[in-house]
Amino acid sequence: MKIDNSVKSTGGLPSSDGRARSAKESPKTEASSGSGGEKVELSSLSSRMQQMEETIASTPVVDSAKVDEIKQAMSEGRFKVDTGKVADGLIESVRQMLSAQPGKA
Repeated sequence: MKIDNSVKSTGGLPSSDGRARSAKESPKTEASSGSGGEKVELSSLSSRMQQMEETIASTPVVDSAKVDEIKQAMSEGRFKVDTGKVADGLIESVRQMLSAQPGKA
């Protein structure tokens, strides 16, 4: 049996009238009178979500200043690890993981 992949991507999702719609377009579209184009209206929530995504994307994952501070403390021998605190944190993490498993007590 041969499978033919004859469906071609149009770069977007087909709308109800067969035209392609880009993935970023909202399903709420209206035809503009006289211009022949489409008007896209985004809700305020959608706009806010886009702003939040941009903020998150521009926020560094690592606090470089804190990393440099810890590196300096380690190189100078000032960085101390509280092994009891680390062990307590690991035990608590395991407890949370075990309690989150379905069917486990």
